[in-house]
Amino acid sequence: MLSPQDQLTELVRTLETEQHVFTTDPLLVTEKLQAEDGKPIQKLHRRASRIDSNGNLARVLGKIDGRIKGIMMVMSIVWCVSGFLGLFTLLQTNVVNFFYVLVCLLGFHTLMLGGWLVMTLINQGRQSPSWFANFVSPSYLIRGKDDVTKAAVELYERQLQHSGMRWYLGRFSHQLWLATLTGMMFAIIFLLIVRQYSFSWESTLLSDQALISLTQVLGWLPSMVGFDVPDNAAIVQSRLVTDAMPLSVARQWASLLIGSLIMYGIVPRAIAWAFCALMFRRKKMRLDIKLPYYQKIIDFWQRQVVDADDFNEASAPVAPKASVSAGKKLVALLEYPSEQDNWWQAGLNSTDNEVENFGIVDDRDDMDRLTTYLDKNSVQVLLGIHSQALPDRGTLRKLDRIATHAKHGLIVQLLNNNKTSKLVAATDPKSSQDVRYQQWQTALAARNIGLVDSSVSNH
Repeated sequence: MLSPQDQLTELVRTLETEQHVFTTDPLLVTEKLQAEDGKPIQKLHRRASRIDSNGNLARVLGKIDGRIKGIMMVMSIVWCVSGFLGLFTLLQTNVVNFFYVLVCLLGFHTLMLGGWLVMTLINQGRQSPSWFANFVSPSYLIRGKDDVTKAAVELYERQLQHSGMRWYLGRFSHQLWLATLTGMMFAIIFLLIVRQYSFSWESTLLSDQALISLTQVLGWLPSMVGFDVPDNAAIVQSRLVTDAMPLSVARQWASLLIGSLIMYGIVPRAIAWAFCALMFRRKKMRLDIKLPYYQKIIDFWQRQVVDADDFNEASAPVAPKASVSAGKKLVALLEYPSEQDNWWQAGLNSTDNEVENFGIVDDRDDMDRLTTYLDKNSVQVLLGIHSQALPDRGTLRKLDRIATHAKHGLIVQLLNNNKTSKLVAATDPKSSQDVRYQQWQTALAARNIGLVDSSVSNH
């Protein structure tokens, strides 16, 4: 069945569809939930709880659920008592035919368990039996002609028709069998405590050896968990017993009887019960939020979220500030000449003796000559880059290579060609030069190469 929260939410949907008047206005609750956080299913649960502000809907649902569980509990108690009384009646004689009692205990139970297993394999994926839905129909459990009661009964009847209810039915039937077997076990233990029994066996067709083999096979599983099993001499001695037998032998047979009831009756039925409970949990009915009613509410909430002004523009990458090291510097121009002879003085506070001007780095020979020099000398490289230079793949490859060979690091100064800047500014004030500058900022930031501050003012 649906969870209590899902049941309340679905009941609200049913009543609202039928124009029911609630204590709290659903539209007002829906609007107030727009600003609250949570998953759609959580907010739908919250909405239903607030609409049912006086708890009337939840009380009706709880009354139906309580009566269904109450009937199941009463039936389990009745089955337990019937098992106790049935075995109590069976064990009224002092001499008990062991195999006859065992067949009475487990014969019909084993057939029913095997039949359930076969039907489970055959009826995979089918609906729950209709008679079960009629048997536990809420219309028999609660009376009322008001809208809430009628809607609640209809909701429960829809749940009883769900395919997962076949596992609910299986779990309930196994629960009744467990109650019966438990009552039998209580009866056996009680009678063995207050009375002294002798156990015998009779057979026209089976020999002593056949009964010995049968008893040993039957006692294998109980003996694995500590129950006693009669030995060969005790089995032969127990044939056609009509009077009191040795107490030690009687205790062996009594232990085997209790062990067989537990290991061949209660344990398999408990496993089947657990399997049905697990399958019912997996196949449990879920609230279908894809229904138009729920989708309309969820779309209303999501539309409010989408319209909110929560857009944050990502900031453009900025190259780190250049850190000028002490010692000798090597300055070079990347691909383009400079209009100023000592262009590097704007970015370096160094004397001419501490600066060596490499010139322009353009072709492959220039790069080889520069890297050879850097491998032999420990210097910091200041690379001047003009606004005309494009941060394309080839240019950035040169930049990476210089940075790799510069032992004291590489810093960059972005230069402007005054003629080019004036021409571009006259034709397009907001030109691609600004875009180019930002592209270099992004490239340098990605490589953690410092940018000399003086280039910003020149730019």
